[in-house]
Amino acid sequence: MVANGFLPAAQGRTPLPFYVWRAFARYSPVLPAGRLVNFGTVHRVPAGVRAGYDAPFPDKTYQAGARAFPRLVPTSPDDPAVPANRAAWEALGRWDKPFLAIFGYRDPILGQADGPLIKHIPGAAGQPHARIKASHFIQEDSGTELAERMLSWQQAT
Repeated sequence: MVANGFLPAAQGRTPLPFYVWRAFARYSPVLPAGRLVNFGTVHRVPAGVRAGYDAPFPDKTYQAGARAFPRLVPTSPDDPAVPANRAAWEALGRWDKPFLAIFGYRDPILGQADGPLIKHIPGAAGQPHARIKASHFIQEDSGTELAERMLSWQQAT
């Protein structure tokens, strides 16, 4: 099961919003995790929830991983992560166990990434895939619906 996720192998066009996020994470003097989550949702994230996303990063010294993560996503064929990701894609092409994809149709980065997964993974055939009203942080926008769909699918398989 995957929700708003992908395994990039640098074979397609990387959406512009991804590069914006990558540049922001690298160059912005502040990295407000809670506000970034709020920006990546359809619905406003409550202040207390945003504070929870900020909690692991009390100051700049805790942000190295969050700042580096976007640069670890391969976007060009010569990226050192590409061979491993392509090997994983090959393995997924043989995955015949049930596979479900639920994506937020308002996600500017991964909103249509379900298509390649569904087409490529044999176990995805005939599953109740869905695009729901959510943006990138699908768990914040439609957490209940996401959980209900996952549980229903799990119980049926």
